[in-house]
Amino acid sequence: MGKQNIKNIHLETHLTKDVDDQHVNGILTVIWRDWDKILEFEPKMIYLSSVNPGEIKGPHLHTKRNSYFVCIRGKVVFVIKNSDGNYEEIESSEENPVLVKIPKGVPSAHVNLSRNISSIIALADIAWRPNDNEMENIAFNDYDWKKWK
Repeated sequence: MGKQNIKNIHLETHLTKDVDDQHVNGILTVIWRDWDKILEFEPKMIYLSSVNPGEIKGPHLHTKRNSYFVCIRGKVVFVIKNSDGNYEEIESSEENPVLVKIPKGVPSAHVNLSRNISSIIALADIAWRPNDNEMENIAFNDYDWKKWK
C-alpha cells in the first residue's frame, strides 16, 4: 500500500502551426477531456496556483478532496509522502507536462525549481469553499529540503 494510488500521467501534446505558412507557433497540451477516461473523477473545480521562485507550498493533505496537478509554466517537483513513510518525487514542467494525482489523505508539497514564478493547474473532485477546514498542514521533518536549493 506504499504508493496509495498516486499516479503520474504524461500528457498528450501537439504542435500548433501558423495558418499562413504552417511554421510551428506553439504547443497544445491536453490536460483533460471527458472521453479520455485518464482521470478517476470528473473535476468539480479547476484552479491555477502559482509558486514563487525557490518556494515550497505545503506540505499538507486534503481530508476529502482528490486532486490532479500539472505544471504549465516553469518547473516544479511534487514531494509525496507514502503510507510507508517513503517519499516520492515527481517533476512536472512546461517542457514535460506530467499530471500528478494526489489522493485525499496523502500529504504532499510542491517546490518551484525555476528562477521565475511557476504556474500549476489543479483539478479537484470537490470544489473548495472558504472555511471548509478540510486541509491539514503536515511536517516532513525527515525530508531533505536543502537538495532543492
